[in-house]
Amino acid sequence: MANSFICNIVSAETSIFSGSVEQVVASGIMGDLGILPGHAPLLTELQPGPVRVIHDGQEENFFVSGGFMEVQPDVVTILADAAARASDLDEAAAEEARQQALKAFNEKSAELDYTRAAAELAEAVAQLRTIQQLRKKAGKG
Repeated sequence: MANSFICNIVSAETSIFSGSVEQVVASGIMGDLGILPGHAPLLTELQPGPVRVIHDGQEENFFVSGGFMEVQPDVVTILADAAARASDLDEAAAEEARQQALKAFNEKSAELDYTRAAAELAEAVAQLRTIQQLRKKAGKG
C-alpha cells in the first residue's frame, strides 16, 4: 500500500493546493474526518473550518468556507465555496465580520435575512477557530 495520495483543494476562484500528501483532516458535517492512504471512497459535505494537510512531514493549514470532499483510493478532492491558506486569514477582519453578524441578530430587523446572517456568523467563527488552531501549533513548536 502506498504511503501517500494526491490532494487537490480547489475554490470557485482558483486551485489552492495540489500535491502528494500523507494525511488530510477536514471538518465534515458529522465531525472531523482524518483521511489516510487507502481510505474507503466517500463523499461528504464540509462545514466552514480548517483543513489540515500533512505532506513531506510538515503540516499545512487551510480554511474552507464549506463545500464538498470526495475521497477516492488515490485522490482526495476538496471543492470549496471559498478557500485560503490559514496564514493568509485576517483575524481582525474575521472578528469584525463576527461582530457585524451578532449585531444583525440582536437588532432583529424585519429586513434581516437570518439564514444569511447565520452563515456569515458561522464562517467568521470558523475563520477565527482556524487562526487559533494555527496559533496554538506555532506556540508548541
